[in-house]
Amino acid sequence: MLEGILIGLSAAFSLQNLLMVVAGCLIGTFIGMLPGLGPMSIIAIMIPVAISLGDPAAALILLAGVYYGAIFGGSTSSILLNAPGVAGTVATSFDGYPMARKGQAGKALTIAAVASFAGGTIGAVLLMIFAPALSTVALLFHSAEYFALMVVGLSAIAAFAGTGQVAKALMMTILGLILATVGEGALFNMPRFTLGLMDLQSGISFITLAMAMFALPEAMFLVLNPQRGASAGSDSNKITNLRFSREEGRAIAPVIARQSVQGFFIGVLPGAGATIASFLGYAVERNIAKGEEQAEFGHGSVKGLAAPETANNAACTGSFVPLLTLGIPGSGTTAILLGALIALNVTPGPRLMTDTPEIFWAVIISMFIGNLVLLVLNLPLIPYIAKILAIPRNYLIPFILFFTLMGAYIGQNNATELLILVGLGVMATIFRFADYPLAPLLIGFILGTMLEDNFARSMQLYRGLDFIVERPMTLGLLVLAVLLVLLPSYRARRARKRAQGVADGD
Repeated sequence: MLEGILIGLSAAFSLQNLLMVVAGCLIGTFIGMLPGLGPMSIIAIMIPVAISLGDPAAALILLAGVYYGAIFGGSTSSILLNAPGVAGTVATSFDGYPMARKGQAGKALTIAAVASFAGGTIGAVLLMIFAPALSTVALLFHSAEYFALMVVGLSAIAAFAGTGQVAKALMMTILGLILATVGEGALFNMPRFTLGLMDLQSGISFITLAMAMFALPEAMFLVLNPQRGASAGSDSNKITNLRFSREEGRAIAPVIARQSVQGFFIGVLPGAGATIASFLGYAVERNIAKGEEQAEFGHGSVKGLAAPETANNAACTGSFVPLLTLGIPGSGTTAILLGALIALNVTPGPRLMTDTPEIFWAVIISMFIGNLVLLVLNLPLIPYIAKILAIPRNYLIPFILFFTLMGAYIGQNNATELLILVGLGVMATIFRFADYPLAPLLIGFILGTMLEDNFARSMQLYRGLDFIVERPMTLGLLVLAVLLVLLPSYRARRARKRAQGVADGD
């Protein structure tokens, strides 16, 4: 291992590879800030550029820099415009955007940058130490375990429901699961619920749904209520205030530590990825928060901002474990990276570490450099980026609408997607007026397809529900899901009894 690290250091610190790290981080950050583009499209475009470099290590370092740079930069549009730049930063908007509306955009961007840096760096350390062993653990997860993991994700909906909103959150989750069934499933060749539209055969795009749930309703709210827009971020002194207090630093430190580890291990599992890691990170931190801290989630909590930003960057790093050690892509982005590796005549798998250590270790060492580059690049720019909020809202609304429509169109390259976006956006606006939480709908949509596919596959393999009993890991995860559902209710009941006891004592 030490010999491999030394080889990686010498390769990563060559002038060409250092330039590739900086270039990848710059491109990724810029792309991440633009809603709808995401790392997949730009990595696909850059594969010919990477191949032309001739050096597989330099090519992979460039593409990896674009990947985690996009995750790092995706928080900007989530915080400032409530328009998530990439899927993994949707949860960032839950508390980042309320902070920006309070005039704390600079602080929110700083916390996001620090949490992203810490998550990515700790993830790189864990990748360096545990990559060989974790490749074996990842192979233990079969369809039954993935089904149970999706159930654990769905059980976290209570974390996204306000007081007395659990029933509403459950309804929105079911709606998300229904939307996930549109199009062809992995086990079905026939289109479902497409209303005869060919453009719906591949299903509804997640980017389109995310834009419709957050960016479009926000633009509509700004149009319907001009005072809402006029009051946000009008004080430029507040916008340029980048510091968070020592108390806030102490509050987010344990969150960053927990979510770096949790996010990394979720990223290791093929198919999980940064999006699920960010949602689960947010849910876990809200569930373990107490009293006033828990009530603050969704209204500008520093913990609620730090948790998903740490988890998604750690998961991004963790996703390289199955890619490099098993040759298994854990997400659409790593699938494109796998294609790039094969095009470069590099075979990822268990022997990559021994046969071509200069590639394996150079990529890992470049992650440390890349996270430092991202922090150095982003922190000085925060005061200028946050100035977006000083733009009068009557000028900003067209930009929000433009990037929302452009992001949806680029994702699928057809005009029907724009009609779907507008329809879902109107529906989301009505839900917001009725005070229904929108995050559970997204969770149901994200997990729905994987839940259905893995459940059907498990039923076929074990001829029924026997897989629950026959696989202890599956049973353990399902028990955890039940506990996650019951714990908030138990804590609420205890709080009511305590309050009733105080009232009786008075």
